[in-house]
Amino acid sequence: MRWLATTLAFVGIVAATQGEPPKIQVRQTDAAIEIETDSLQARINKKGYVSGTAAGSLIDKKTAAKDLGFGLHIMDFLLAPGWLDDGYGRGEVHGNLPKHYIEGPQICTQAKKLEPEVIEGKDFVAVRLRFTFTQPAQGLKAGSQWEQTLIFQNGVRFFLSGERITSANDVDDLFYRIDMPGHIKHKQGDSFEQVYLSYLGTIPAKEFATDFSPDEKYLYQRKEGKTPQRMIRAYQVKQDGKPGPWLAGMTLDPSAVYEAWCHQRGYVCMIEELHGRKVKAGETFGAAYIVGWFDSLDEMNATYDKYKGTKAFKFKDGKIVRE
Repeated sequence: MRWLATTLAFVGIVAATQGEPPKIQVRQTDAAIEIETDSLQARINKKGYVSGTAAGSLIDKKTAAKDLGFGLHIMDFLLAPGWLDDGYGRGEVHGNLPKHYIEGPQICTQAKKLEPEVIEGKDFVAVRLRFTFTQPAQGLKAGSQWEQTLIFQNGVRFFLSGERITSANDVDDLFYRIDMPGHIKHKQGDSFEQVYLSYLGTIPAKEFATDFSPDEKYLYQRKEGKTPQRMIRAYQVKQDGKPGPWLAGMTLDPSAVYEAWCHQRGYVCMIEELHGRKVKAGETFGAAYIVGWFDSLDEMNATYDKYKGTKAFKFKDGKIVRE
């Protein structure tokens, strides 16, 4: 009887904990932080190509799909409208879209090393990255601050993210550039089925067979009074030659997006530019996002609508707070 009682007690403990998700795993090396939830795996680089999640590292445990580009929610630099003789590219790569640098360097390729902070909450793990810009345009000063936060939770196939930028300068029209969700490496559309842009619709992979400039096709530019209902940019991966899940990047305040590209330049370039407004020195601005895996457009839309209007994710008493 004592053996039976002990056995039943053990079974009861197992049953009581069976529904609990495993603890989110965090593994650190000199080069990266590795995150594993019950639904995702991801890596955040400390060195090399930095910001966002590392190339090919966002793995969907449900389908084993992974992202196809150079990383997700990657950060570049600060810009303003208008041409200047400052080395900003023109032509097919950047199109006839006059812009110039405000502050650099390009964080992803030139920061080289970041010092991540890991934040563990009640039901999440977050990684926070920071960088101070050091290369101002002529007549401006260095020192603008960039901060990015990536938030991982059990039970979902996506992560929450956001950035906050504090300007060191007065700028009449300041915007910043990111990859959202990320670029798409392919050869004649072999790796993906189609692209979805919520402000335009679906685009088959064959449309990206040859290079074209960002202002030639599929360009989004913010227009007064014409903000789209949602700002979702996604691609459907191929698995064994068949359509697989969607990898989506959602900007939760559609009005924050100043311009968005979806063009071919050896890969599908998914640049997004945000803010595009007058700022004063010391002013802070940014946006909030969802990046991850979905089985359908309906699932994407439902998730977006749940979070729509969020401008930032913050933490209070060990919990995620939406603002």
